[in-house]
Order: sequence, then structure tokens, then C-alpha cells
Amino acid sequence: MNDIFLTNQGKVRQHNEDNGGIFLNSHGVRLAIVADGMGGHRAGDVASLMTVEFLQKRWEEESGPMLTPNEAETWLREEIKEINQRLFVYSEENLECQGMGTTIVAAVCTNKFSTIANIGDSRCYLYNESGFKQVTEDHSLVNELVRSGQISKEDAENHPRKNVLLRALGTEVNVEMDIFTIIFEEEDVLLLCSDGLSNKVSEQEMLSIITNSADLNEKANSFITMANEYGGEDNITLALLRFFDNSESR
Repeated sequence: MNDIFLTNQGKVRQHNEDNGGIFLNSHGVRLAIVADGMGGHRAGDVASLMTVEFLQKRWEEESGPMLTPNEAETWLREEIKEINQRLFVYSEENLECQGMGTTIVAAVCTNKFSTIANIGDSRCYLYNESGFKQVTEDHSLVNELVRSGQISKEDAENHPRKNVLLRALGTEVNVEMDIFTIIFEEEDVLLLCSDGLSNKVSEQEMLSIITNSADLNEKANSFITMANEYGGEDNITLALLRFFDNSESR
């Protein structure tokens, strides 16, 4: 498996409230995370950083080999619930952080499958032999309007309340998350990203970058460059993971 994580402040924001990374545990299994913080007085920075640091520590020190999707799903569910409660308590106890929260999209990636969890509107896309598609569901007001047929997907692109989230990590005592598992084959690619990328770069443009001949590092930088060329009003964060079958070399 090849991977790269990049985050960029963008061209407008004075600081970066996104966070994330790709982390290996002692069994060689990867955990990829993208978290887009929100809240005043830099509290978004606090929420996304606390989330990533907590999950990284738990992943590197206490996670198992993740032999089955059920094991991965259980780990993600329990650890995300734990950090949600920690964020909520922290925001209640620290006046400057009241109301803070963060989106999260996280993927446990083995050589056979990837288990994905998400809360909010940071996304996961999958490229495989069937094409390129978004595999997570945005927990946003606009997406709910699209799902219920009240507005079209085209209308959603420029809706004035596009950034209103229906779920976020850390804003309530309990949080619901989506968790699912997908099976991988050779050359499949996962893209995890914050809305600083998905709001600027179309799926067709994403597909063009993923399928070009550049290496993974060049592809990741192309995403950042394109989002900034289109305005860069938000922080831009992404994780790219490409799978290959190395079983024959064993």
C-alpha cells in the first residue's frame, strides 16, 4: 500500500483548523484520518487536534491486527465515541472552546478491506474498476434536502446554507456515525478529504488527477494546487491510499 497525507491552509483563512494523518500500528495496519475543526477563537483547531492525537495514540499503542471488518468497526465505533465525550466535556469546562466540534472521516486500511467511519461532511471517495464515487454520506442540511427531493444536486452546490452540519464530533454528549466496510482490489484508491477540497474540485477533476500517470505525491499536490487556484477559501486536507497486491512476493 502506498499513501500520502497533505494539509494546506488555503489562500484566505488565517490559520488551519484541519488536522489528520496516516498512522501505522504495531501490526502494520494503517489508520487514515481527516478532521475539519469548527468553532470560534481557534477552538476548531483544538477539536481537530485533540481528535487526531487521541486516535493516533490509541491506534499506535492499543489497537490489534484488525483481521476482520467487525474488529475494525468495533474499534472505530468505541474510540470515536470516547473522543466525542472528551471533546464535549472539554468544551463545557473551557469557556473559549464552547461549541467547538469537528468533522471526521477515518479509514482502517488492511490489505483486504477498508473500514470507514464518518461524521459531518468530510468525505471518502473510492476509485476502482467500477469508476470513481463518493462512498460516505454528508451529514449536512443541504444533503438532507437533496435526499428528500426538496432541491437538486446542482442547487446544492451554491446553496446559502451549504456549510450547516446536522452531525459533528464533540458538540453533543452522544453522536451517531456511519460505519461500513469495502473490499479492495489491486490499484484501488481511497481519497479522504475535507470540504476545502470537495467544495472546489469536481468529481470529474478528481478522477482525472487520480488516473493520470503522476505518482501519489504529485497527485496529492495537484489536488491542493487546484483547490487553491479555484479560490482556496477554506483549509484543504486529504489522504490518498493506493492498494496493490504483494502476496506473490511472499
